[in-house]
Amino acid sequence: MTGAGNGKAQPAPPCTLVIFGATGDLTRRLLVPALRNLKRDGLLSDNLALIGLASRDIGDDGFRKHLSDGMAQFKAGAGGADVGWFTERAYYLNGRFEDPGVFQSLARKLKEAEATHGTAGNVLFYLATPPSEFAVIVDQLGKAGLTRETDGQWRRVIIEKPFGHDLASAVALNKEILKTLDEGQIYRIDHYLGKETVQNIMVFRFANGFVEPLWNRDHIDNIRITVAETVSVEQRGRFYDRTGALRDMVPNHLFQLLTLIAMEPPSGFTADALRSEKSKVLDAVHRLSPEAARRNVVRGQYGDGVVGGKTIVPYRQAPDVPAQSTTETYVAMKLAIDNWRWAGVPFYLRTGKALASRRSYITVQFKQAPLALFRDTPVERLPPNDLTLHIQPDEGVTLRFGVKMPGPAVRIDGVDLKFNYQDAFETTPSTGYETLVYDCMTGDASLFQRADSIEAGWRVVQPVLDAWKAEGATNLPIYQAGSSGPEEANQLLRRDGRRWRAISADGLGDD
Repeated sequence: MTGAGNGKAQPAPPCTLVIFGATGDLTRRLLVPALRNLKRDGLLSDNLALIGLASRDIGDDGFRKHLSDGMAQFKAGAGGADVGWFTERAYYLNGRFEDPGVFQSLARKLKEAEATHGTAGNVLFYLATPPSEFAVIVDQLGKAGLTRETDGQWRRVIIEKPFGHDLASAVALNKEILKTLDEGQIYRIDHYLGKETVQNIMVFRFANGFVEPLWNRDHIDNIRITVAETVSVEQRGRFYDRTGALRDMVPNHLFQLLTLIAMEPPSGFTADALRSEKSKVLDAVHRLSPEAARRNVVRGQYGDGVVGGKTIVPYRQAPDVPAQSTTETYVAMKLAIDNWRWAGVPFYLRTGKALASRRSYITVQFKQAPLALFRDTPVERLPPNDLTLHIQPDEGVTLRFGVKMPGPAVRIDGVDLKFNYQDAFETTPSTGYETLVYDCMTGDASLFQRADSIEAGWRVVQPVLDAWKAEGATNLPIYQAGSSGPEEANQLLRRDGRRWRAISADGLGDD
């Protein structure tokens, strides 16, 4: 993990970055600005080359313009000269990924890049493509001999999410790519793990002596994880309707947060140690029976409404979405982890589109102090003690605790003590991909998912998919766009005597 030690990060080693799907939206919006930021921070080697591959015939000049346009979207903190630095070492190939001839041309381009830019024969392949292309590209790379590592040269492959659409497809995809690549060459990316506040979860837990002694079932009442989006499905209806909120967000983003908050202390900040502890968490998640899946998992679909002053049409009226679609755009679930640390502590997860606010956070609620001391005072319920780790957009930590209100009577109210990253540190804009791309170039797999973790996540989700398939769309509430989601999600917690922290502009209060 970048920065796990105390030394200053050094530039990545020489390499050629090959981007499959180079003309796509992900490359332009996220990957290209991330590369520019890495250059700004002195973390890219001067011996770097870029090769883009896609089906469009735009040539080298077209690809260089694509790079420039992407970098122009992320101007803050970066000098204009960086654009020229990239375009003078950028090349392009077009063709179908099923065509072996494309990969023969790629092999020649790689040789030319090595000779011209001194890349030392190291290659990072980035698969910014639809999931259906993953196995095809890896197979073609292998047949062309482009994944062989010889004479100290490395070959690595970054694979975007989603990695499979259910347990069977994830297992099959792992099996297929492992025919060509070693596990150590595979970097399954989840950009959430590139966020500073996500990485800070480990530091907060394991570097502060007052935290870890309380981090268990004896002191924690429940943990709630929220990843809320204001964006609707927009023009991604064709993809999203085959995926839905559960597949799109839970096995990756939400489970990454779950494992970081619940894992045991690793033996060190090494890739294998970290990933092994995270996999153990998912292995310990209690498997839901069909009845438990119906009781403890809520789904919903947004209707019309207003988000941020913008009128949102119902999901079923979005482009390329069937008029009778039963795909969920919201999911909330209650999970249990069957191990010594977390036995009896419920974990509540929720995510959805077209919600009231774009906000991701984890709330750890501690058990209530005994009321015996206050039996002679008008205290019916003490304010909850909870710790909230804010992931986005306002990165930081909030601690809520009770204090005496001014006056002669003993009256107690809850107050928030908040730390903001932006106030404490000089931060520069980022996309979340910078750390991940750099780590891959340096060979640090700490923040990437291993095959066993991918499959463990799908094993948790699969019973829910099976239960939904069996019952059809009989339980698909429609929630108003711009709200906090379906009322059934609030009831999921209320029946346990608990409440969600609000999805609101300030993220304070309860739903």
